[in-house]
Amino acid sequence: MPDIETAGDALAPLAIAAAQGEAYRRRIAAAATTPVDTYGEVLARFAGPLPEQGSDGESIIRELIDKAESGIRATTGPRFFGWVIGNSHPTGVAADWLTSAWGQNAANVVAAPAASAVEAVACEWLLDLLGLPAEASVGVVSGATVANFVCLAAARSEVLRRAGWDVESDGLFGAPEVRVLIGANAHATVFSGLKYLGLGAKRVRTVATDDLGRILPADFALALSEYAGPTIAIAQSGQICTGVSDPFLELAPLAKAAGAWLHVDGAFGMWANASPALKHLTAGIEQADSWGTDGHKWLQTPYDCGFAIVRDAEAHRRAMAVSASYLPPASDLERDPSTYVPELSRRARGFSVWAMLKQLGRTGVAAMVEQDVAVAQQMAAGIAVIPGVELICPAELNQFMIRFGAGLSAEEGDHLTLATVAQVQEDAVAFIGASQWRGRWVMRISVCSIATTPEDGAITVEAVRAAWETVQACR
Repeated sequence: MPDIETAGDALAPLAIAAAQGEAYRRRIAAAATTPVDTYGEVLARFAGPLPEQGSDGESIIRELIDKAESGIRATTGPRFFGWVIGNSHPTGVAADWLTSAWGQNAANVVAAPAASAVEAVACEWLLDLLGLPAEASVGVVSGATVANFVCLAAARSEVLRRAGWDVESDGLFGAPEVRVLIGANAHATVFSGLKYLGLGAKRVRTVATDDLGRILPADFALALSEYAGPTIAIAQSGQICTGVSDPFLELAPLAKAAGAWLHVDGAFGMWANASPALKHLTAGIEQADSWGTDGHKWLQTPYDCGFAIVRDAEAHRRAMAVSASYLPPASDLERDPSTYVPELSRRARGFSVWAMLKQLGRTGVAAMVEQDVAVAQQMAAGIAVIPGVELICPAELNQFMIRFGAGLSAEEGDHLTLATVAQVQEDAVAFIGASQWRGRWVMRISVCSIATTPEDGAITVEAVRAAWETVQACR
């Protein structure tokens, strides 16, 4: 039998991880380039048979750092623009480290009183910050994918209840048909939620959108008029390629008049509502029935963190609550965190949410969002004047798209765009990804980090220029 470690030895890995984590963040913040090993290179270092004997924690953590760190994508660096990923702010990370050390299971108020109380306060602050109804309920989940799922579960419950059907008890067999309306440029994760809920990823009525992906109110009204039964309509705030939001001031009254539940996939776009200078972009969003958004995007919390927000708290509880004789119920004065999420056992994410809201405050969140938008607009303007480059959409928020090979055939433009994206990634001054928009490949740039400065934007413009010149020289 192996020796049992003493308490002091057992805790040594915590100090090593803290020191190395701090050292990494200092390096990555100042790194001129951020090359990363491939999956295959990392796999080769870790591959091998399961150890027959265990080893000490200190050497395990040192080995993990040594073998993994060169394969860590610099998502916390100031020039990461590949996806909408926040900075994992050090204050949130520190709170998250404590969350792990405290080892709380945020299942109920008895198991985790501090986690439950802190989450309750953080959720109140979140509603206030985003300008959403104070009576709304909030489930702190893993991200916008699960947030959308939870909100759509509440929507399914309520629209079927109005039709006289208890879906939680009786399921969907024999239930009235639930019609789902969704914009033509909705995010893929919303369709995942529909799949999980038995509503069908393909059994939707697609609503036409404009050139930037906004739902057209006229077609939305037509779609609502086509069916008088239970209806869920899904809008979005922050189209993944263009960053635009749907016209909620027009859509919400139409949905309400038709008795439809209006859900907003606001993974990142609805954070514009926290900015006095930008909230006109999300005007009317507070009139919806539910909202899904991320914390690990523009709130800069560590992964994973998202929020399922529902105006009708009873519908939310009905769809999610779990009970058992061994689970002590919360009192009328207590908020049970598991009532609003699909998990019973789960991480106490509220600590890092509270920490980041405390760190930034109302004005700090607004300033961060506004700076990222300003940097995105600066970058779009700088890249758009490079010869042979075409700006596909303006940076209304924090997203914009670029194509290379202006004036050439669509096929050649696709080839040159993908080649330029690959060159930017190889040069490793900044990380930018590719996406398809209306059937054509584009370079898609997302600015979502509190670490990104105007100087980082200028450096990235020059990195894109250099990559494009390299690609042209190789033609």
